[in-house]
Amino acid sequence: MDLLLNCDLGETSNSDQLRVESQVMPQIDQANIACGFHAGDPLVMDKTLVLAKQHLVAIGAHPSYPDKFNFGRQSMSMPAPDLIACLKYQISTLAKAANHNELCVSYIKPHGALYNDMMNNCHLRSAVMAAVVDSKACSTLMIQATPNAEIHRQEAAAFGLKLYFEAFADRAYQDNGALVPRHQSGAILDRKKMLSQVKQLNQDASITTINGNRLPLYADSLCVHGDNPEAVAEIRQIRNILGP
Repeated sequence: MDLLLNCDLGETSNSDQLRVESQVMPQIDQANIACGFHAGDPLVMDKTLVLAKQHLVAIGAHPSYPDKFNFGRQSMSMPAPDLIACLKYQISTLAKAANHNELCVSYIKPHGALYNDMMNNCHLRSAVMAAVVDSKACSTLMIQATPNAEIHRQEAAAFGLKLYFEAFADRAYQDNGALVPRHQSGAILDRKKMLSQVKQLNQDASITTINGNRLPLYADSLCVHGDNPEAVAEIRQIRNILGP
């Protein structure tokens, strides 16, 4: 299994963080770029797109609930038409900026609470899929790899969409394939456990759950976090495991 690496980028205008992102970009295959509603702005989008173009990294739109105050990490109740319009606006904003840089959006990956809510609510997932279709920016949605992958494929096919399934390098999994909630002990893996999980995913298409059980898990892409210098070093180690 050839795992791609994806990372959430373009979420700050801080100069130190932008330097970190410039070190992350050469190591990854896919950049999930914030679209302004949880983080980012037109200038940051443009800088991130230029960096991605320089390193031949695929572009993903990373839209969220309209919630900069909570960085898109708090669930919101929105009527489906409102959510669809909100997502279409964000996707279109990034698509226009990408087009200006002679790039195109390859996929959509929702951010934060929207991503989690989408995975737990089929009606919300349908609204997200409808927004991707209506945006006309691309026909691929990135969602979490779970044992329900075939159901999700069928849902996406009904909208004429393809899916990227992603796993998480540094998150522990429950026996049902869901992530261990962040507030629980052991939810975030230390470096040793993270690298072990990456190796297992890459070699065996499986993970070991927090209870010690083997769980088959097919993934196309692996999410890594690159928000500090230590994370950059970890991403380089992961890149070495996966190969060029």
